[in-house]
Amino acid sequence: MLNLENVNTYIGKTKIVHDASFSIRAGEIVGLIGPNGAGKTTLMKTILGLMKFTGAIIMDEKSVTENNHQALSSVGALIEHPAIYPFLTGHQNLELYAREKEDLDSIVSVLGMNSYINNKSKGYSLGMKQKLGIAIALLNHPKLVILDEPMNGLDIEATIGVRKLIKQYADQGTAFLISSHVLSELQKVMTKVILISSGKIIVNQEIEKFNEISRRKYKVITENNEAAMRILQNNSIAYSPQDDYLTVNSQDIFQIQDELFEHRIHLEEMAPIEANFEQIVVNILDKERG
Repeated sequence: MLNLENVNTYIGKTKIVHDASFSIRAGEIVGLIGPNGAGKTTLMKTILGLMKFTGAIIMDEKSVTENNHQALSSVGALIEHPAIYPFLTGHQNLELYAREKEDLDSIVSVLGMNSYINNKSKGYSLGMKQKLGIAIALLNHPKLVILDEPMNGLDIEATIGVRKLIKQYADQGTAFLISSHVLSELQKVMTKVILISSGKIIVNQEIEKFNEISRRKYKVITENNEAAMRILQNNSIAYSPQDDYLTVNSQDIFQIQDELFEHRIHLEEMAPIEANFEQIVVNILDKERG
């Protein structure tokens, strides 16, 4: 569907994105995450042919260049602020892009915009404008949708509705590249995670594999933690003492069980310690910064 090969993006002579390479398949929901200024929006604009870049961007087997955007005809996008005409109604804005009236009406209904869609968009709230921008991006059954902070300004009900809509489109084969600071919401829909820092992609993984990171530590409680620590230390097994338990690495748990059994120390509890998604991201970024 989309393939980037060694893409470098420049603003003037300054390189903002460094050797970005990744691919997105049909039906994938890819979360693009990273700190402020990491290059998320710049990377999205680059894919849309709006930035000066080197390398290759292939969409549906067609090259994207700064001067040729034909390959993007099946791509919908919402970048930074919705591109809407304030003195047109929401419906008129959608009519500028829609190829099928049924498609337009369906998106308006699903996003719950019927009550104000015929009002001029200059009077829309932030959330209303955001939903209109998302609706424009989803028109005409796109093969790829690029969304930059799509949950911005949305209330809880609208956020849930957008999340369901993204899953619905993905089930039908539409691919998504979504940037959001609301990681808890992104985590609920994405199937793949791309983590970018200082313009460099440092993680590019399926979400199942990424989540394995959260289970790398185990909690161990024994009948005698002081004696257990001495045994671990004598066997050069890494551990970290907590108030009433020890934290150990997952790769050591079988050896730990064997050593405790040999020294007749009863194991009361051994369980994985689940780190939340946000904490995993923060830890990775901290390691990257050194």
